[in-house]
Amino acid sequence: MGFRLPVIRKALFAANQASSKAVDAQKGHLAVYVGEKMKRFVIPVSFLNQPSFQDLLSKAEEEFGYDHPMGGLTIPCSEDVFLSITSCLN
Repeated sequence: MGFRLPVIRKALFAANQASSKAVDAQKGHLAVYVGEKMKRFVIPVSFLNQPSFQDLLSKAEEEFGYDHPMGGLTIPCSEDVFLSITSCLN
């Protein structure tokens, strides 16, 4: 009686791939959570260099420190404010 390691590995790999596709952002982007309902937005990493976005990051650091409960970066502002700031960055 033995385990079939290749079959188990293949199944684990497929499950991992499926779950990571739903969660991961594409290369050059990151996920942030915004608003009361913690809506997920995927933004380009280039936003991180913009002064207006750095203000949001400072507020996030003040409110959450480096412990973000959603696993991603949580931005403490309304969705409307976030969309207004990021629309100017595009």
